[in-house]
Amino acid sequence: MLWITRFSAFFSAAMAVIILSPSLQSFPPAAAIRSSHPDRSLISSFRKSPAYRNSDECLSSAADSNVCNPSLVHVAITLDVVYLRGSIAAVNSILQHSLCPENVFFHFIVSETNLESLVRSTFQELKFKVYYFAPETVRGLISSSVRQALEQPLNYARNYLAELLEDCVNRVIYLDSDLIVVDDIAKLWKTGLGPRIIGAPEYCHANFTKYFTGGFWSEERFSGTFRGRSPCYFNTGVMVIDLKRWRGGGYTRRIEKWMEIQRTERIYELGSLPPFLLVFAGHVAPIPHRWNQHGLGGDNVRGSCRDLHPGPVSLLHWSGSGKPWLRLDSKRPCPLDALWTPYDLYRHSH
Repeated sequence: MLWITRFSAFFSAAMAVIILSPSLQSFPPAAAIRSSHPDRSLISSFRKSPAYRNSDECLSSAADSNVCNPSLVHVAITLDVVYLRGSIAAVNSILQHSLCPENVFFHFIVSETNLESLVRSTFQELKFKVYYFAPETVRGLISSSVRQALEQPLNYARNYLAELLEDCVNRVIYLDSDLIVVDDIAKLWKTGLGPRIIGAPEYCHANFTKYFTGGFWSEERFSGTFRGRSPCYFNTGVMVIDLKRWRGGGYTRRIEKWMEIQRTERIYELGSLPPFLLVFAGHVAPIPHRWNQHGLGGDNVRGSCRDLHPGPVSLLHWSGSGKPWLRLDSKRPCPLDALWTPYDLYRHSH
């Protein structure tokens, strides 16, 4: 396939950048946004993306930028200062590998201002809308986690997409900010969910019990929720969501109820993942694993750089504590971080 050839070329080129260039600088976008002129600093921190155009076989009706246009592919991604560089790279990768990039509509969820002008400057013809997610929505529901990064309110915005997005948007692809797509996103969009609310790559070989405490498993009133189900782990960083069914079934409230229980009973240690597992595990439409090659954020300090899982690759996901832009800037990259570099639009990284 053509993208495999390009993928190999990107790997070789990116490895050359890491090996030959000593000038990769550490200048995180967070530093720019906290300056006295956040708008100007942020906009100047990113290069403009190339203009991506539809091929001749794409539907011409995609010229209609109305969010309710049925020809559009809807993608939701959060934007915040910590992961901003990753989000921009993710968008760039989606556009670059799309047969019909002008058909993709991005829904950016934010908890701070001054980011819309950055997106508009970087992707000048992008179809998108920015939605404000108030941290107060979940602040009283979040419990402490094994990593402070998992406690950020914006991590929980995916629970509220059905309320945030327009009612005419009946399906959305939710993506984390620490990934790149190396295949046509329309293929993922067309995934059949059957009667299910969400679709995601499942990993049934994983030890499912480790995602909950001993107290959870010893209490029938908690563990009984999985009775009659065959629950498997799935990563919530890549999901296809049927928003129409979600709204009809009140799934946001179902997740919130488990978060309320967690506040008093401490039934899990991780952040936003376990409530999703409690509600959906065993009721997920399986998506091929190629759409979430996750776990690439293994901690480089401990020497746990990860290899790709066997099989084809459509999406690479740096889930975990190590992010490629941070490791590249610190000049301590993992080998696979080179695959992220070609999509990075941050000026000070080249």
